[in-house]
Amino acid sequence: MAQDSLLASECQFWLKKLSKWEQASTLESQHDICFHLPQFQEFLKQMYESLKEMDFNIIIGRYPAIGNLFTKACRNPFILAHDESQKCLLWCLCCLIKKEPQNSGESELNLWIRGLLSQILSAFRLDTKEVGIFNESLGYDPVDYYPGLLKNMVLSLVSELKENHLDGFNTQSRMVPDRMASLSQVCVPLVTLPDFEPLVEALLIYHQHEPQEILCPEFFEAVNEAFLQRKISIPVSAVITLWLRHLPSLEKAMLHLLEKLISSEKNCLRKMECCIKDSCLPQAACHPAIFRIVDEMFRFAILETDGAPEVVTSLQVFTRCFLDALERENKELKFAFRTYFPYATPSLTTILLQHPEAIPPEHQLQPLQHISELLREAVEDQICGSPGCHFESWFLLAHFGGWADMAAQQLLRLEDDPPAALLWLLAFYYSPQDGKQQREQTMIELKAVLDHLLTLLTSACLSAMDLQVASVQSSSEDSRPLVCGQLVRCLILNFLLWAPECHAVAQEAVTFMAHNDEITREIIGFLHQTLYRWEHLGNEAPRPEKLARELLQHLQAPV
Repeated sequence: MAQDSLLASECQFWLKKLSKWEQASTLESQHDICFHLPQFQEFLKQMYESLKEMDFNIIIGRYPAIGNLFTKACRNPFILAHDESQKCLLWCLCCLIKKEPQNSGESELNLWIRGLLSQILSAFRLDTKEVGIFNESLGYDPVDYYPGLLKNMVLSLVSELKENHLDGFNTQSRMVPDRMASLSQVCVPLVTLPDFEPLVEALLIYHQHEPQEILCPEFFEAVNEAFLQRKISIPVSAVITLWLRHLPSLEKAMLHLLEKLISSEKNCLRKMECCIKDSCLPQAACHPAIFRIVDEMFRFAILETDGAPEVVTSLQVFTRCFLDALERENKELKFAFRTYFPYATPSLTTILLQHPEAIPPEHQLQPLQHISELLREAVEDQICGSPGCHFESWFLLAHFGGWADMAAQQLLRLEDDPPAALLWLLAFYYSPQDGKQQREQTMIELKAVLDHLLTLLTSACLSAMDLQVASVQSSSEDSRPLVCGQLVRCLILNFLLWAPECHAVAQEAVTFMAHNDEITREIIGFLHQTLYRWEHLGNEAPRPEKLARELLQHLQAPV
């Protein structure tokens, strides 16, 4: 309270100073302005810290002369000539503006603030006194012409930026870098105001020819924050330009998305998809430079969380959204697929980029075998056999998890001996850190489980306990229960969904498998992802879909 009383006293002091400066135009008064300007700027900063915490009615009650003070300050060319003064005044004015005025008084307040904003912007283009004299001579009151003046001033700046964009090599007509930087600084506190959106967009898409960025970092940060908080409406093209010009903004946008995905309902993939699309990152990722940054951040997230299922699922849903955006916006194939995945062989990338569910079942085996062969060659090659190479190959496959699910379904449909290529693909996907010998052992265990499951199809009386026996077929002294167990459960769940003979005992079998919270969450996640894939491309198997929803309802029912 003592601080507010001091500010109120200082407010009166500066109001008298401003009135004196307004009436005098001598060299002595100009020297006085320059001498006191740093103190005045410090006063404005302190005033901003006080105003940003207050309601407008409290502000007027505590500082009744504040409107007069800001009006006089915004009309003083010596004060507006200094960037720091402009910035401080803008901060203070933005504390007063009402985004959604509730009555005529608040509407008049916004008109008054618009008038002051136009005074500040006029420092870039016009002599405000001349504008005022001109409008008064036409018989207009400030309340009539200030909104139009502000709008026209913004449009004038936008036009100038566009002209510079089209004639960028004409150095005589170009907006000088210092002026561009100063203009971007002025816009920092104004980016959320609708009147300024055209100017914000024009600054973002302005193509500079200087070797270094000329817009101030605070401008990019303010626009990015406003976009993330849905306080600004600008085209996606402008957002993409923002992220291309300012890497920290792209990184913050990606972190913002990851936090939302991980903290949201982990198994609601439709909501996850909507969240990803709303972020504009899939559209932006159509530019390879942005895709590589986004992909790198997913890589770090997976490594930091030790491959947490929700992060891997986020990667897969994002990849699907990215491919949809790529199909819409890149029909002429501006960038080859290899620019997005430069370390993968082109033939492997081409196969993985297909939607696996769109391939008819009778034609699925061949691409699966080809994918397995190419990955196995990369992973087990003598030159590239390091754990790092294993992760890179797995990370590429993890983008397109539908192929692993298809491999599991294929193994259960084949009547002959399961192809080694499919066994290897599943063993690698579920346990990429294993060495060659460990993976071969997993393949042997996996084949034993498959043989047992296929034998059950000929059983006269199939029970849930028979399936429970299958879930422990892989146990041995050297097995890794958590990893191998997840792979076995994946096979059993596919078996339950696709084998009509199992539908009667499916609920009981799932209850046996879900003997702790971790496995229950894993099974729920599997069912949600399966339903999401079916919904995305249209499922023509109503019985498995109905069963999957019933199992979900059973697992999620309160105890």
